[in-house]
Amino acid sequence: MNKTTKMNLAIHSAIIGLSFATTALPLSAETLNLNKIDVSAPVINDTHPVKGYNAKKSTTATKTDSLLRDVPQSISVITQEVIQDQSIQSVSDAVRYVPGVSAAQGEGNRDALVFRGNATTGDLFVDGLRDDVQTYRDFYNTDRIEVLKGPNGMIFGRGGAGGVVNRVSKEAGWTPVSELIATYGAYDQKRISADFGKAINDEVAFRINTVYEKSGSYRDSVDLERYGISPTFTIHPSDSTKIVLSAEYFEDKRVADRGVPSVNGTNNSTLNKKPYNIGDYSTFYGSAKLSPTETETTAFNALIDHDFNNGINVKNRTRYANYNKFYQNVFADSAVANNGNFTVRGYAEYTDRENLINQTDLTYTAHWGEIEHKLLAGLELATQDTDSSRLTAFFNNNFTTTGTQVTLNANSASEIGNTAVSFRKNLINSNNSYRDNKSTVNVIGLYAQDQIILSPQWQAIVGLRHDKFDTDFDGVRSNGSGGTIAESFNVTDNLLSPRAGLIYKPIEPVSIYTNYSVSYVPRAGDQLTSLTVTNKSFDPEKFINYEIGTKWDINPNLAFTATVYKLIRKNVQVTDPNNSALQILVDGQQTKGLELGINGNITDKWSMFGGVAFQDGEITKQQGSGTGAVLKGADLAQTPDRTLSLWNRYNINETWGVALGVISTSERYAALPTATQSTLLPGYTRYDAAVFGKLSDKVKLQINVENITNKEYALYAHNNQNITPGSPITGRATLIYNF
Repeated sequence: MNKTTKMNLAIHSAIIGLSFATTALPLSAETLNLNKIDVSAPVINDTHPVKGYNAKKSTTATKTDSLLRDVPQSISVITQEVIQDQSIQSVSDAVRYVPGVSAAQGEGNRDALVFRGNATTGDLFVDGLRDDVQTYRDFYNTDRIEVLKGPNGMIFGRGGAGGVVNRVSKEAGWTPVSELIATYGAYDQKRISADFGKAINDEVAFRINTVYEKSGSYRDSVDLERYGISPTFTIHPSDSTKIVLSAEYFEDKRVADRGVPSVNGTNNSTLNKKPYNIGDYSTFYGSAKLSPTETETTAFNALIDHDFNNGINVKNRTRYANYNKFYQNVFADSAVANNGNFTVRGYAEYTDRENLINQTDLTYTAHWGEIEHKLLAGLELATQDTDSSRLTAFFNNNFTTTGTQVTLNANSASEIGNTAVSFRKNLINSNNSYRDNKSTVNVIGLYAQDQIILSPQWQAIVGLRHDKFDTDFDGVRSNGSGGTIAESFNVTDNLLSPRAGLIYKPIEPVSIYTNYSVSYVPRAGDQLTSLTVTNKSFDPEKFINYEIGTKWDINPNLAFTATVYKLIRKNVQVTDPNNSALQILVDGQQTKGLELGINGNITDKWSMFGGVAFQDGEITKQQGSGTGAVLKGADLAQTPDRTLSLWNRYNINETWGVALGVISTSERYAALPTATQSTLLPGYTRYDAAVFGKLSDKVKLQINVENITNKEYALYAHNNQNITPGSPITGRATLIYNF
């Protein structure tokens, strides 16, 4: 709480003086007059806890309040000032300047990320609790974004094969906040958000965040509308107890845009294809009007944090979230042939998910001899119910096997126009065939960790987690010949996830570390509905990470990091090359890389955020056989050999500031290349800029311009046929009013 303590030292001095005089000094008739001295404690802003571009601590990576340089793992923290300066409004925006992480297309209906060569749509968290449905997220109620690289099953449980993204929510506090942000930009972008909070009394504070956006796009007929509200209360019934209660309602509606197709090479070669006419960034392929997507999220969160007088702390978090999602897409599902022809298909998918997650962490700091132990023991209980179903698009009222696709010619048409389309169960072929799946996942996770200070120079961390991951699956799917197959089974996985790290600090601001960690992805998959008769008996995929790095706090506001890692993927399910009717597991993928990062203030006027990554991701054992085989040595999808991203802000004076950013990447494959099929996305370099003006104590104005050289490039992809062209030069103006 923000309270300034004032003490009248004259009273205390008089009492002390009188006591001393009665015992040691002769009485005197003289009067001693003492001046009043005010002593003030430093003000702590509890609604904006991280200042500038450099966060110094995190509670996510270890579940304890730890300095980042004392955590043996690569972590990038995107602070509130970085979010505002770069005008970040999506997960894909957020990771642009994070080395080793890139965004993927996600079929135009969800956030999708690639960590060190491993793609995911489910490794997203809020305040350390899973937020894994396939949707788009907004940061209107987010204080900062933590990007943790490398698997860490000991902290997060299943998933996190290459890393995770954790949103740290804004909390109510005793520092008042009253901010209104309005944005207007190219392609009719209109957005307004508000952040208001204040203390109700000495024990209770309130805060509310809201957002509304309605925007167009550089892509034809693509738009979005989203709105949300998130109230939160912080309660301090005593100095040792903190309670945080919050809720959120958020809705996101947009057109699911899967970009442009690829184009075959000479003689219709399908190797190393290119994006089709990437300079024509606006043309939609398929049908924009038949590609809506909508997600409704309702969530409630609670935190109870209590310190006992004996050094024990207990923290309990609960999250209940209900997600209701629908998306439909009619899209290009082939490359453009030499004669201009390409195939269009479509489907609709419905997903309902209900999550209830509870975490309890108990921490205790003990001193045994000269060694300090920060001990953690925890329990996570979770249940996740998921219903999902799929219907297929039939064209031209043709409900036979040929009706699940239609052919267009890119020289004359990119959309299907008024072609009749019906969405219904496809029981006759494999083109987005019918399925209706229900799964209930129950998780019991037990974990323990010890952060050990061996000496001023040496620290260690060891931890172990056991997850009982129980899946009940009931599904109905097409048999491909006019009927359905019902399937029901239960699978229980017992996952044991260790971590071990050692830190050496030659001087206090520098740490050199090594780390070993493991994570698993059960066969239920990211979205918990991928179990089949074939894979239900297979062991989960296993991810092992070896990492060596250094962290250097160059000054109190500037940090440099360097990491070398090797990430191995085991238990990959593939077709048996000796018997195509069988599936087998192979240890078939690895990524090796180097990441350099910098964030903070170079000087009191110059701030920097970004880094460079070099990575080599490859298949280490052939997967499958025949024309669809993924050959040994093949590059991993959307894993460029090199990326460079660096954002610089310079404050000219107290009124004006400017910024320049560069984002550069080498070429990469749109999807995992096979023996006969691959698509290359060309490398590119893009420049962004911004101007900041402080018009008064209450009003700030900023203008962000992206792609200032109007570079034509492929931003990202979902597969070989769905590639998103990058935006041409675009800009937005943002007015920030503090009232």
